[in-house]
Amino acid sequence: MKGKKIAIVAHCILNQNSVVNGLERAEGAFNDVVELLLKKNYAIIQLPCPEMLYLGIDRVGKTKEEYDTEEYRELCREILKPIVKYLGEYSKEGFRFILIGIEGSPTCGIFKTVTKEGLIDGRGILMEEFLKMLENEHIDLKKIDFPVNMNEYNEFLKELERLLM
Repeated sequence: MKGKKIAIVAHCILNQNSVVNGLERAEGAFNDVVELLLKKNYAIIQLPCPEMLYLGIDRVGKTKEEYDTEEYRELCREILKPIVKYLGEYSKEGFRFILIGIEGSPTCGIFKTVTKEGLIDGRGILMEEFLKMLENEHIDLKKIDFPVNMNEYNEFLKELERLLM
């Protein structure tokens, strides 16, 4: 029996150890998010963390402009290729998808990213590349960002639960 529902999550949803030092908000995973996905019978695909691959674990925080190089974009495209292939195969069988990004991330923000001007509307580099690749493959999905402001966490969980219906 296949549930035909898959959540694609930014790396640090499941592994806060990969986050820039000082920006982590959990000891491991965001347990409430994982528990909700499992409760709703979603399989989970974890996106790779290009920031860690590019600059290592001891990196400092950067803005979107600082990551916006052809070399970094190429890294993002390369690590996304197998995931896009997986999703293409699942899509043929009518699977539904939700993408969970990280609000304010210069890499994994879906709706908001951080630039030299601060937090603005826009996508991070990985999400720009990923969503272009999915569009080229005609793969549609729901999207939500984990909030940068933890005061919005409960509203995020409610919205996530609504989107998982």
